[in-house]
Amino acid sequence: MFVGPGEEVYKGEVVGQNSREEDIEINVCKEKKLSNMRSKGDGGMEHFNAPVKMTLEEALEYIDDSELVEVTPKNIRVRKIILDPVMARKQSKLLKK
Repeated sequence: MFVGPGEEVYKGEVVGQNSREEDIEINVCKEKKLSNMRSKGDGGMEHFNAPVKMTLEEALEYIDDSELVEVTPKNIRVRKIILDPVMARKQSKLLKK
């Protein structure tokens, strides 16, 4: 994860890394239901608590052709070029043809 709990996010912001090649659209503001919990001894959530804060150089190396690095005085964020996911899918289909 690139953002921590309580941080403000916006549509199109990259908030984490997927282990697969494709992007996943998620709602980070929606709480996960805790109905199917593991027992207390299995695994832990420690590695999810600390977000990865990238430097400008790391962010520039991380992005692909569909992403930008947004630099503000307080943050360095990775975001999609096209913020609306529906429009981004349409654009990617046009580019594949």
